[in-house]
Amino acid sequence: MEAVGKAGGVVEAAMSYTGDVSDPSRQKYNIKYYVNLANELVNAGTHILSIKDMAGLLKPKAARILVDAIRQRHPDLPIHIHTHDTSGCGVSSMLACVEAGADIIDVAVDSMSGMTSQPSMGAIVASLQGTKADTGFDLNDISEYSAYWEQTRTLYAPFECTTTMKSGNADVYLNEIPGGQYTNLQFQAYSLGLGEFFEDVKKAYREANLLLGDIIKVTPSSKVVGDLAQFMVQNKLKSKDIIDKAEELSFPRSVVEFFQGAIGEPYQGFPEPLRSRILKDMPRITGRPGASLPPLDFDALKAHLQELHPHITEKDVISAALYPKVTEDFLNFREIFGPVDKLETRIFLTGPKVGEEFEVAIAKGKTLGIKTLAMAEDLTLNGEREVFFEMNGQLRSVFIKDKEAVKELHIHPKASKSDKSQIGAPMPGTVIDIYVKIGDIVEKGAALMVLSAMKMEMVVQAPQAGKIKSIETAIGIKLEGNDLLITME
Repeated sequence: MEAVGKAGGVVEAAMSYTGDVSDPSRQKYNIKYYVNLANELVNAGTHILSIKDMAGLLKPKAARILVDAIRQRHPDLPIHIHTHDTSGCGVSSMLACVEAGADIIDVAVDSMSGMTSQPSMGAIVASLQGTKADTGFDLNDISEYSAYWEQTRTLYAPFECTTTMKSGNADVYLNEIPGGQYTNLQFQAYSLGLGEFFEDVKKAYREANLLLGDIIKVTPSSKVVGDLAQFMVQNKLKSKDIIDKAEELSFPRSVVEFFQGAIGEPYQGFPEPLRSRILKDMPRITGRPGASLPPLDFDALKAHLQELHPHITEKDVISAALYPKVTEDFLNFREIFGPVDKLETRIFLTGPKVGEEFEVAIAKGKTLGIKTLAMAEDLTLNGEREVFFEMNGQLRSVFIKDKEAVKELHIHPKASKSDKSQIGAPMPGTVIDIYVKIGDIVEKGAALMVLSAMKMEMVVQAPQAGKIKSIETAIGIKLEGNDLLITME
């Protein structure tokens, strides 16, 4: 905030809203908490104050109480409200914010609104017509704008969150899942084999939040809650089991790092004795984690990337600094397939139909005319199919690996539940790190390896002290739940 202010920028600070200021029984995040936080942010130099209602928990009554309290304390401060319409109450809550003195509210164009998105733009504009807060927008323009996005949205249909959510759901007031996390959590649940148990995951999310001390759930803390919730459902654990068995369980990495203090200290501190039971003698971070983090060497990172990918840009370097694994996958993909960003969205996502002609502008004044002709039915010995096409009128063919057709049936031995020397995978996932080798002597709780599935990482710990007798997997191997990882003696 100080740096942006000195640079002449506009500072907008956000308070993440959770709890319910209209409910006297919810005392942790009460009106006093938010007014004090608003005062701190104003004193720190914010120009605009935002209330980020990331889960759509701000009910109309609470909205009036909260916005009015801040407006009375700071009469000239612009107030900006952001919400999600998960419960179906978003339009009503935003109108209440406007009545109480908010200056800015976030909406989504009608065809992209509702559920985990923002409330409807057209509904709010129409509701405010003829009032002192009339936006001046023409509903005909909004309708035309909405029609464009309605068509565009069809291109991204495969990524829609429609498997379980067909309408607003007021159970968000109980589980408090942020709108931006809901779809990710759902896809993650399916990848972990928990798709049919998503209702259980939502209920466990509430339990996990309370176990962690009723924390503010927003990136990255919301991931901690989501990972713990899925861990509980995957392993059929209740809150009491987590507390009683904490010392012997292999928790998701995000949960362990949260308790170590890697994303800071939550309001009113960490819950005990759970923290001590999970961490045992692991190191803990005191104070702001960023203060003790060593500076990133951008030159070294750039040099490392250039060894593997000679034509990287500054954007690639900053991407790798923020998201190392995602950037590595992207750069490898680009190396193999070239500038696929030049393709139209539908062609990129679903591929061209046989007989279809399309153009690709690869540079200024350089356009390729492509027409797909046919695809061979038979696979080669390498699991490839020959695809025939015309490029600028010339007949061409390429061999493309058919990933679906050559999927190998991977049969992995399962860990015996009765044999304590066998350690099984606590969840489906890919092995991304192995910390031990055969013959190593390890203590109880020592980190053995790391599994990853859809951004959720699980550190597998030794359930007892002993010697590593065998390792039954390797880095990059995809596993199912309870597949044998290690045998100890």
